[in-house]
Amino acid sequence: MTRNMDITTDYALFIGELKARVAAARLSAARAINRELISLYWDIGKAIVEQQRSRGWGQSVVEQISRDLRASFPGTQGFSVRNVWDMRRLYEEYSRPEILRQLVAEKRLAPQGGGHGRSASSDASEEAEILRQLVAEIPWGHHLQILGKLDAPAQRLFYLRATAAFGWSRNVLLNQIKARAYERSLAEGKSHNFPLALPDNLAEQAQEALKSSYNLEFLGIRQAVKERELESLLIEKLRDFILELGYGFCFVGRQHRLTLGRHEYFIDLLFYHRFLKSLVAIELKLGKFEPEYAGKMDFYLNLLNEKERAPDDAPSIGIILCAEKDNLEVEFALKSKSNPIGVAEYQLLGKLPPEMKGKLPSPRQLQDIVRAALPRAR
Repeated sequence: MTRNMDITTDYALFIGELKARVAAARLSAARAINRELISLYWDIGKAIVEQQRSRGWGQSVVEQISRDLRASFPGTQGFSVRNVWDMRRLYEEYSRPEILRQLVAEKRLAPQGGGHGRSASSDASEEAEILRQLVAEIPWGHHLQILGKLDAPAQRLFYLRATAAFGWSRNVLLNQIKARAYERSLAEGKSHNFPLALPDNLAEQAQEALKSSYNLEFLGIRQAVKERELESLLIEKLRDFILELGYGFCFVGRQHRLTLGRHEYFIDLLFYHRFLKSLVAIELKLGKFEPEYAGKMDFYLNLLNEKERAPDDAPSIGIILCAEKDNLEVEFALKSKSNPIGVAEYQLLGKLPPEMKGKLPSPRQLQDIVRAALPRAR
């Protein structure tokens, strides 16, 4: 009996490993196919643009190319007139001087150990190849969304990189664009001590994962609530909250219990980030940021690292979500903290339409109402 159970257990492990290997191979093959397909579309678009410029061909050549390609490859999808036009647009939009200048500028601003004295033309040539490789990492449908909904080079580069890095689905990408993830992720709007508390590579990834503010309009809050009520609303709409946090966050639990000796403590929300390989503790605060919040979060992170962090996990990260923050105050509060902590604001309501201005309480008045609803101590 024991022998049969051992065989069954061994086989289950064996077949599980085989399935994982097959799934990994299929994913790798799909990515390789996508890279080849987007590279093909890039080359077709480039060839059309160059021939039109050098030979003076008009717009009708695109329709002719579509007809000829469909006739030569009758079983191949993707050569419709509209798609061929989009191939042309893919190359033309991504190869604009503005987007290449954006890449060059970002590279020169980034800290580097050499490369001085290079010409602008050599920089642009190198960045053009980097851009081509980046474009090939993104599925076709994602490109159509980025090209159709965004115009600014910096915006397009942001969503290209984020999609490639975090594996955003098309729906997640659309959600992030609508939520203005780029505008809310600008470095100058973020408050954290990641460069001091994490290795360089992890600090950069953590900074990308943290937004400067979070849009919680989906909760539909129209009156003052307490912190625990806000927490309950977030759990009820967990899927929307995770989409707002960003790709990679996996929910672990609410009011997550930690113990130290005879005392117990509770983290409002605990997540695990698949790509950072870190536990992420989130504390919700209805009022403005207070310096003591940083000390409390630092204490929680020490407990998480000591008691629950896996051997191969990166250091745990803390995010304090509050209604309002002063960046200078946050900077001084985080200076002495050894654990990586970020502080971000959240928005419960969107901007009012012009006709409603002056007819509802101001954000400051609403914050006063919320503070009045809070007990003096939690």
